[in-house]
Amino acid sequence: MPALPTRLTRALGLRHPIVSAPMAFAAGGALAAAVSRAGGLGLIGGGYGDPAWLDEQFRSAQGERVGVGFITWSLRKSPSLLTDVLKHRPSAVMLSFGDPRPFADEIRAAGAKLICQCQDMAHVMDAIDAGADVVVAQGSEAGGHGALRGTLSFVPEAADWLAAHAPDTLLLAAGGIADGRGLAAALVLGADGTLVGTRLWASREALVAERHHGAILEADGDGTLRTTVPDIARQLPWPRGFTARVRRNAFTERWHGREEELERQVAVEGPKYRQAFAAGDPDNTAVWFGEAAGIIHAIEPAGAIVERMAEEAAQRLGRG
Repeated sequence: MPALPTRLTRALGLRHPIVSAPMAFAAGGALAAAVSRAGGLGLIGGGYGDPAWLDEQFRSAQGERVGVGFITWSLRKSPSLLTDVLKHRPSAVMLSFGDPRPFADEIRAAGAKLICQCQDMAHVMDAIDAGADVVVAQGSEAGGHGALRGTLSFVPEAADWLAAHAPDTLLLAAGGIADGRGLAAALVLGADGTLVGTRLWASREALVAERHHGAILEADGDGTLRTTVPDIARQLPWPRGFTARVRRNAFTERWHGREEELERQVAVEGPKYRQAFAAGDPDNTAVWFGEAAGIIHAIEPAGAIVERMAEEAAQRLGRG
């Protein structure tokens, strides 16, 4: 029996109500497999859609039951990518940052669960209209791309709305959840489980440069900001309303607030950014973690992180 049985664990056959976020470039097959082996559900990050990389990561998962996540507005540019990935028979497909409806039927027809990540109540309603099996209420505390709502108020509002309008739909909380206290709080707020990003970004299996891992161990919860400058430097056309939470560093200090100038100089600054990222430079490129950085003190195996989170949450809730 799982330490924390919830509707999520029963519906997906998990031991723990923990799903790993499909973080672009960081969440590969090894990380997803480690989370699934530990009793959660691991998701491979589909990112901006590299078919060869995705095939490699599914092979790296070595047959473990894993899912995959996509940036929806980017997937719309290459919809055949979804068809190719579904041949790997992922147990779930998560769609974030865009309308999930054009892809919902194909995902369901493949027998995968549809997870829709939402940043406000309008997104939640769109997810239900698409037939989502699982909704993620993502708070602004999360690392990487997101929006403005805070986890503490968004999760119970989404839980209440789903209870009234789509009671069979499962709810995951995301944003700032990195230990058993956060998992317990998410369950008390009405979620069926949690989507964990930053804490698993800081795991041994994550595809993260060593110096970037070092940066999170030196950071606290005040050491991040929401900004658009990484997307400008990479020339990625993110829709308005979404920003990226990243570490405060020399790159963000140089360009945050000077976005128009960066756009004018992107032909020079873009290659510098990409070179710094490839070199694992933590100062001159974005380092993608959230406000939970202040409660992360070690880079550990993903399985140990998942098991400890579940055990701590069970103890906090009096179930351990």
